[in-house]
Amino acid sequence: MTTLGWVDYAVMLLYFAFVLGIGAALRHSVRTSEDFFLSGRAIPAWVTGLAFVSANLGAQEVIGMGASGAKYGIATSHFYWIGAIPAMVFIGLFMMPFYYGSRARSVPEYLKLRFDEKTRALNAVSFAVMTVFSSGISLYAMGKLLNLLLGWSFNASILVAAGIVLAYIFLGGLTSAIYNEVLQFCLIVLGFAPLVFLGLRAVGGWSGLVARLAEHSTARGFAPGAYTHSWAYMGHASANPVGVEWFSLVMGLGFVLSFGYWCTDFLVVQRAMAANSMTAARRTPLIAAFPKMVFPFLVILPGMLALVVSPASGVRRAEPAAVTASTTSTTSTTSTTSTTSTVGIVPPKLDPHTGQPLRDAAGHVVLDYDLATPMLLLHLFPAGMLGLGLTALLASFMSGMAGNVTAFNTVWTYDLYQSYVHPGASDAHYLTMGRATTVVGVALSIAAAYVAASFNNIMDFLQLVFAFVNAPLFATFALGMFWKRTTGHGAFVGLVAGTLAAAVQHGLSLPAGARVGIKGGYLGVVTMFPSELAQTFWTAIVAWVTCFVVTIVVSLATRPRPPEELHGLVYGLTPIPADQAVSWYERPTTLALVALVCALALNLVFF
Repeated sequence: MTTLGWVDYAVMLLYFAFVLGIGAALRHSVRTSEDFFLSGRAIPAWVTGLAFVSANLGAQEVIGMGASGAKYGIATSHFYWIGAIPAMVFIGLFMMPFYYGSRARSVPEYLKLRFDEKTRALNAVSFAVMTVFSSGISLYAMGKLLNLLLGWSFNASILVAAGIVLAYIFLGGLTSAIYNEVLQFCLIVLGFAPLVFLGLRAVGGWSGLVARLAEHSTARGFAPGAYTHSWAYMGHASANPVGVEWFSLVMGLGFVLSFGYWCTDFLVVQRAMAANSMTAARRTPLIAAFPKMVFPFLVILPGMLALVVSPASGVRRAEPAAVTASTTSTTSTTSTTSTTSTVGIVPPKLDPHTGQPLRDAAGHVVLDYDLATPMLLLHLFPAGMLGLGLTALLASFMSGMAGNVTAFNTVWTYDLYQSYVHPGASDAHYLTMGRATTVVGVALSIAAAYVAASFNNIMDFLQLVFAFVNAPLFATFALGMFWKRTTGHGAFVGLVAGTLAAAVQHGLSLPAGARVGIKGGYLGVVTMFPSELAQTFWTAIVAWVTCFVVTIVVSLATRPRPPEELHGLVYGLTPIPADQAVSWYERPTTLALVALVCALALNLVFF
């Protein structure tokens, strides 16, 4: 347990003051519901671009990707270089013209315009549930961090953070959230860049990290480079720590989950919809792609370093009880205690009732990978810098939560309340409802924070939620935007079928070492997967394929809408917008090409 100095507290209090100050300064700019929910569509592209990437920089990114770095190694970069950049390019070039040009206020509202009311309602409800869970993950991770590492009350920590997020969103709406996300983006970079530098110095640079991870890799039965190469060992699921082969990686993550999230999730799409022009809206995800592709070096490397850094290094010595040794294991989620293997500072996950390390079904100690990055931060940062690092973590938690809450209040107010509960009310009434929904959304997020405790890697939990919600939704969008024959009945039945297929696939499978329950197997264990991610990728594939096929079959059996009703909603019936930017480097097509080339280069370098 670490005691903070007055300098650390001063840095954190200064951040809280800025966050609340931004909300207070912007409260007078919120006069209409569009101001509150969509920032009046008046934000410049560079701000929406940073907010686009920062809205995804919640606990699932900073803590979850660090956990995955410790758990899977550099292969975690696939979440960025194939699991984000291509999809961000696709939405910028091909999908934003439909979102922004249709003047839809949300993704569910676009579904209403393209299909029908029932499809919109289904997506609105499922998305609202997903945002609550995602926001709860951010709160849980923050409360757990402050409780375990600083001794602060878990309940008090999440209540204070939730209260601050509630205050600045209640005051300034989406505009307040966006400008705070830009601030939080800068803090995360400033807080984690020194952490990576100090961590690499402690292990002898990149070559030292590679050498230490090679020992850890061979101790677990993998090739020496399995933790430091992203593609070389993807030929077979048993050859890499992720437990997946290249097809499920490319199809499950690179296509279904990636495009399903970045192209249909209103959490990020909302930032682009707040841009001040069509060209700015298209540039938003493309601008975001450049910082996104370098974030593996800020958020994945700390997890990898925590796995191998010596407890005897750093400004603080790790307590023996908080240090576990990584050793040979049959799964990618576990390790056992050993005196001969590489020693890191990743602690075991403790049973909340007994205080003893938890063990999986095979009897192996379960590592608490979510604490990998925080442990490295506490281990290497001195006073002052520790305050900056903890503030960066808090910024990520609050950024993720704020993004989900602003998306939740918009979808509830526009797509559920206005459509089904109280249509035809005044704009002032919906503005009031939006603020009230913000309070409800924060309260529900607090409740969801306690659900996330059963996973030892919050990124795995979040990807599973995406497999149920976003994977079938992307099939619906792909058909709806690019095949005018798709019908509302087909879209609705396809979405239901895809979600049910995900539930069946998950219910009939189980990751190795896991017990039947929230991680699957509740319908009977038919298939065992090497890891949670392998199970999730195949769950997403099954959901997408089922939705895609069912939507086509039902659409062919039902009557389509006349083409004249689909102008502005379907590719081929909508004029392609001309780039209004004067400079070549501001044009969406140029930005897209450069982003794809850079992502390809990074994949080759770490192949």
